Amino acid sequence: MNVTPPEPAVPARPSTVLFDLDGTLIDTAPDFIRCLNELRLSHGLPALPAPHIRRSVSNGARAMIKVGFGLEPDHPDYLEKHTAFLDLYEAGVAVETTLFEGMDNLLKSLEARGIPWGIVTNKPVRFAVPLVEALGLANRCAAVICPDHVTQRKPHPEALFLACKEVGVEPTAGIYVGDHERDIEAGRNAGMTTIAVRYGYIEQPETVDLWQADLIADTVSDLAKLLQ
Repeated sequence: MNVTPPEPAVPARPSTVLFDLDGTLIDTAPDFIRCLNELRLSHGLPALPAPHIRRSVSNGARAMIKVGFGLEPDHPDYLEKHTAFLDLYEAGVAVETTLFEGMDNLLKSLEARGIPWGIVTNKPVRFAVPLVEALGLANRCAAVICPDHVTQRKPHPEALFLACKEVGVEPTAGIYVGDHERDIEAGRNAGMTTIAVRYGYIEQPETVDLWQADLIADTVSDLAKLLQ
């Protein structure tokens, strides 16, 4: 007799919900797009279409320079453009960046239930902390962990372990939400329940099914329902 295994579920009351930042909690793409096109224009190049840039945002500044100029880190012109891009971005991390639609209500729901939430990102402190502060999230989240705080980046679980330690909870009863395969791998490595979100900056949304996440949310509304 064949028995269908039960669908994975989130813990009845998670110890914490941790979020990746770019493409999961907040929509940083507009400012990445703005900065990259400003840099291109300063070099006499036309602006690129927003969708062409948007799908690579989760891969950071290195990906932006590749998309905008076709340069890899070993190219002699790479460092100058990479530095210029980061300077532009640092000067305006929250000009157009916002929480994804519906995310504020999701966070308020967690807060109302007494479930602490935090951020674990590969975005450096120099950008992440001012961004979180500008969006009014600094006093609401229980932890903001960046690569500067650990010795190994995601997908290593060190950052998730540190976040759980700061929140004062056990990782195995927590949830990690992300829009990149490395997020899901990090969550699994930490023993957390993982939720992959398909609304983020994903070049091939169908590949999310291969990440081995416990659950998948196509929209913020779907994510809110999973976390109810």
